[in-house]
Amino acid sequence: MSSKNGEYMIEVDDLHKGFDGNQVLDGVTCQIPTGKISVVMGPSGTGKSVLLRHVVGLLYPDKGDVRVAGKSVPDLNEEELLELRRNVGMLFQDGALFSSMNLYDNVAFPLRQHTKKSEGEIKEIVMERLEEVGLREAVTKMPNELSGGMRKRAALIRTLAYDPPVILMDEPFAAVDAQTRTQLQADLLKLWDIGRKTIIFVTHDIAEAIALGDRALVLSRQPTRIAAEHAIPIPRPRNVQDMLAVDGFAVIYQRIRAAIQ
Repeated sequence: MSSKNGEYMIEVDDLHKGFDGNQVLDGVTCQIPTGKISVVMGPSGTGKSVLLRHVVGLLYPDKGDVRVAGKSVPDLNEEELLELRRNVGMLFQDGALFSSMNLYDNVAFPLRQHTKKSEGEIKEIVMERLEEVGLREAVTKMPNELSGGMRKRAALIRTLAYDPPVILMDEPFAAVDAQTRTQLQADLLKLWDIGRKTIIFVTHDIAEAIALGDRALVLSRQPTRIAAEHAIPIPRPRNVQDMLAVDGFAVIYQRIRAAIQ
């Protein structure tokens, strides 16, 4: 799957969505550049997760359109929708692993489901990804034998392992301690840099947004529109641990904070 115009993988045009008389999205329009990390922020309850669900056809707009790789998601037939979902990796806050599978089989699962690779090829990819995030020695462990941070890292590489061109991440690093969160951010940047996929990353953490993103989209309070859009011009590669000391960090932080408030 490739973007039709090359520049934007996802295009949201005048998106409206309401539930039981409550208008959640009220004309959201934005473009998600190909091969970049776009961070979505805003106050709680502004419809960030609702927006993500429209990208993969889990919700349909009351008005407006969402296009992925130039194709209107609401216009896709069932077969085309399944194909779209095979090309979109999703990682949410719980990031649950299959409790009946060991670490290796958890990471291999999407490769077996969504690709035609041989078991030899799958093994090579799985072991390479596990090595990249320091989990190679835990390959035979079951999820209940892993720490919370290890389970989060395993869920991350499982999402990225089959190389989807688009990845949706809804607060995937929430509910972990600061040290683990920093490590997960570094792992994501390392893995993203290998293939430069198109990522939409939802977070409430401004520092995390600056550490990871190429741009930040700030949603307004309901009824939700795009309140602000800020480029994050910090050069890559980035060292997550040193972000607070990077030139320009404080200025970008204050701009995003002001937009959210």
